[in-house]
Amino acid sequence: MRLKKKQSLKKSKNRSNTTKNLTISRAAKNLKYVSLIVLIAQTTALVLILRYSRTQKHEGPRYLSSTAVVMAEIVKLVTCILVLFYNHGWRWTSFLGEINAEVIQKRRETLKVAVPAVLYVIQNNLLFLALSKLDAATYQVTYQLKILTTAFFSVTMLGRSLNRLKWLALILLTGGVALVQMPAGGAAKSAESGNTSDSIVGLLAVLAACFSSGFAGVYFEKILKTTNVSLWMRNLQLAFFSIFGGFLMCWLYDFEAIQKDGFLQGYNTIIWIVVMLQAYGGLVIALVVKYADNILKGFAVSLSIILSSFASWFLLGDFTPSLMFAAGATIVIVSTFMYGYESKTVKPPHTA
Repeated sequence: MRLKKKQSLKKSKNRSNTTKNLTISRAAKNLKYVSLIVLIAQTTALVLILRYSRTQKHEGPRYLSSTAVVMAEIVKLVTCILVLFYNHGWRWTSFLGEINAEVIQKRRETLKVAVPAVLYVIQNNLLFLALSKLDAATYQVTYQLKILTTAFFSVTMLGRSLNRLKWLALILLTGGVALVQMPAGGAAKSAESGNTSDSIVGLLAVLAACFSSGFAGVYFEKILKTTNVSLWMRNLQLAFFSIFGGFLMCWLYDFEAIQKDGFLQGYNTIIWIVVMLQAYGGLVIALVVKYADNILKGFAVSLSIILSSFASWFLLGDFTPSLMFAAGATIVIVSTFMYGYESKTVKPPHTA
């Protein structure tokens, strides 16, 4: 009798654990799709606001994008601190205890997050160099290779398996986005002072930036998925290191302008909206990377480029779709469906 009761309790416990695991799995799946949709909406809104800001008449100096990056990271840092503080019931000692345990005591783990932050600074410097050496068309086409480098690092670092159809979808996505982002006039417009040696330097710089982008994204994904540290704490650490990287970019490229007209020169309501969208977009990306992956993030961003272009055409009138854009948009949409396609193999009937 006791044995039967124990077996019954064991079965009940197993059923309870199975139900709990299924609930967690469904919640994670829902978060995956919700975060991807939010990322598409956020990126589309950000591009639209940026385009709108360019159409506005502005007196005095324009805002510096390097300072906007720093301000976005500061907003992200403050947001993460407030959320963690709230999670500890607004108890200062409890909050500082977690900071001490996760940041100061685990210095090696904290320094891991410095890697993508440092790579971000290197990547930006490489892109500045590439832009100065290449024409806009070559730059845009070559930089889309970051989609393939992200897939490469996802396979090598995370052990992700991609079949031939998915690789074909990624290659098509790369080509489609390149066509969508091709500047008016195409490759005919080359850099005025361009020569062979400059082109080689520019191509090497943009290729290095592609590998930096792919590695940094997948590295951060690995940190998020293989450690028990909360998403908010990881974002706090990343924002902290990124602020230093952002200030370095300000010093390297905009020091004279900042000295002349101030750090927040040209800021207005629209620019602060841009800063907020960038800040919370960074948090959404972390959510996507944790519950989906960097490859799906690439598809989401690509779709948002198309959506923002159409929205800009209808709302702002500063964009006219070309045949090349239509072809690229079609390829992006087709590649998205191809990547999401799962072949259904028919199982043979079970014979006793």
